[in-house]
Amino acid sequence: MQIQIQKLRESAQLPHRGSAFAAGYDLYAAPAAGEAVTIAPHTTAMIGTGLAVAIPAGYFGGVFARSGLASKQGLRPANCVGVIDADYRGECTVALHNDTDQPRTIEPGERIAQLVILPFLEAEFAESDALPETDRGAGGFGSTGK
Repeated sequence: MQIQIQKLRESAQLPHRGSAFAAGYDLYAAPAAGEAVTIAPHTTAMIGTGLAVAIPAGYFGGVFARSGLASKQGLRPANCVGVIDADYRGECTVALHNDTDQPRTIEPGERIAQLVILPFLEAEFAESDALPETDRGAGGFGSTGK
């Protein structure tokens, strides 16, 4: 699959896979001001990638945490998983949240998230007075055991 991508800033880097079988493509920081961004403890900063993408119809871009950044530095996407819709053409920006008690600094060119291209199924929702029965029924969190 080929996806058109536009660099909005000279400093922007194209997404890159870290290994041959990696599902995610690393997204790199390219802040508009061109300078490092410090994220205060327990706050969120919008970090631009300097890229706009044309995701094909029938797909979306899922923006996921980089496991090392999240587990070692306490930085993750604020919305946990971002969604880039097929019709969005603006800059791909990552809302990066600092879960720690220390300020964290993101340097231009640093890997900040990963992009996974995923298919989705379009659905029509039909209102119903009742739903089909299942063995589980309305059993929610923890209802199926550990």
